[in-house]
Amino acid sequence: MSFLDLKNVSKTYRNGGEVTEVLKDINLEVAEREFVAIVGFSGSGKTTLISLIAGLVEADSGEITLKGAPITGPSADRGVVFQNYSLMPWLTVEGNIALAVDEVFKDEDATTRKIRVSDAIDMVGLSHATDRRPAELSGGMRQRVAVARALAMSPDILLLDEPLSALDALTRAKLQDEIEAIWEGDQKTVILITNDVDEAVLLADRIIPLNPGPGATLGPEFKVDIPRPRDRVEMNSMPEAIRIRADVTNYLLEVGAERGADVAGDLNLPDVTPIDLQAKRKSLELPKAYEKAAQSINEKKYLEFVNLKKVYPTPKGPLTVVDGFETRLDKGEFITLIGHSGCGKSTVLSMVAGLNEISDGGIVLDGREIDAAGPDRAVVFQAPSLMPWMTAYENVSLGVDRVYPHANDAERRDICEYYLSRVGLGDAMTKMAADLSNGMKQRVGIARAFALSPKLLLLDEPFGMLNSLTRWELQEVLMDVWKRTKVTAICVTHDVDEAILLADKCVMMTNGPNARIGNIMEIDLPRPRTRKALLEHPDYYRYRQELLDFLEAYEGGANPDPAVLEAIKAKSAKSAKTTDVPLQAAE
Repeated sequence: MSFLDLKNVSKTYRNGGEVTEVLKDINLEVAEREFVAIVGFSGSGKTTLISLIAGLVEADSGEITLKGAPITGPSADRGVVFQNYSLMPWLTVEGNIALAVDEVFKDEDATTRKIRVSDAIDMVGLSHATDRRPAELSGGMRQRVAVARALAMSPDILLLDEPLSALDALTRAKLQDEIEAIWEGDQKTVILITNDVDEAVLLADRIIPLNPGPGATLGPEFKVDIPRPRDRVEMNSMPEAIRIRADVTNYLLEVGAERGADVAGDLNLPDVTPIDLQAKRKSLELPKAYEKAAQSINEKKYLEFVNLKKVYPTPKGPLTVVDGFETRLDKGEFITLIGHSGCGKSTVLSMVAGLNEISDGGIVLDGREIDAAGPDRAVVFQAPSLMPWMTAYENVSLGVDRVYPHANDAERRDICEYYLSRVGLGDAMTKMAADLSNGMKQRVGIARAFALSPKLLLLDEPFGMLNSLTRWELQEVLMDVWKRTKVTAICVTHDVDEAILLADKCVMMTNGPNARIGNIMEIDLPRPRTRKALLEHPDYYRYRQELLDFLEAYEGGANPDPAVLEAIKAKSAKSAKTTDVPLQAAE
């Protein structure tokens, strides 16, 4: 008999006369002390599945048993950690955990309960913060409290519903390591809901996809037969880890492709020219640093950063966030900026956009210094910033009407419809922004940016708020539209795979303050690129390793010796392939 057993479990939700079948005939057996990861798309029913096992909702049909007994409601034998922390803001770390312990172990004496609380706090590394309240904690620390609270109840099984998805990459990596250490030490049975394939491969014994609903079903299982403890950097070059990662990713890509996408059909893009507000201004004097460094102004130096600095005044004196950022982009080049949170990536992007004043140095685009915002630079932020009372079409047309004043109504309409169709919203143009999913809203943001025909496209973690599977889809959308325009582009990201997939160059930034460029990696992979083809290319994991090595060198605010960074570059160069292997586009 299995430790946890789901037999033919189905769940339907009703809203008035509307009936939605979320899960259909779910069958799952989990052994005691097993670590199972379930991956799937947003809306596929992952949280509903966890809620059924937790006893928070009741199945319409089928049976769920734990240790042979039917699950009929919530119980302390199941510890649950959701994506949202759900902490009591007026209680300390200790108080939040004690609240659960006092309820579950009310028959124990106060000293024993206090030891339980203390042990759980120690287990997640928060002994130094027992008296702090949630408002005084970072996102990662709050999630540690939620994990400690679940562990303090001494559950038989730990249910983790995307507990790390809202955290930055570095914090997420640290908590992944803690979860594995807890599992190793306490040997709890764990079910992890995640949309991060790397996370699943790192932590799980088995990975099981949940196919998209309605009527979501479990897909084939993938066994992760890799010895523990597992090191994420070492696994990057481990053949078995590479194989499992590729198998799971390809399966999810195939499932996602079956959902289909809109195409632009026979729509043609009108041949109209946008205005250039920058060109209408009086010719600007180039910054002294630029005049000193520039040889010529042409397509090989289309965008130049010259000794760029950003200094903020603080009560303790000037704080230099970015110090001496310097690089050049050719026309039509796509670069990604990567580094740990707080390293100044978004600060650089905001200065290019003209939204943040430059303290020293300069930025020159197409021969003119940037001194203000303008329609020649289109920005896609992490949050798409749409007008919620307007339709998708109206949100795009806001910019199009301003940038193409000499085009007629039909031409401007064709521009809006063309790009909305290109991003897969051909059938959703008339939907109100408030009624769109996060992924659809970001598609509108991408369509709006391209519709402006900018000289420079700026992307500030455009997919950071989305789950990884939706992010894959929108990366494909972005690349598909970009290859038609070849607009010069800069994308800020913390996602290693995204950085490689999108870019011609990956610019790695050191930690702040005084952040600057630590390394620039040329990505010599032919276009067009797809994620599936990327996984099969022999050079992909070499590029990935160089990025991982760089990020690891700067973990925890470290300032590694220059020799360490040189060693990273040398290691990458040594492992570079001497043959030019074509990157075949997936069918």
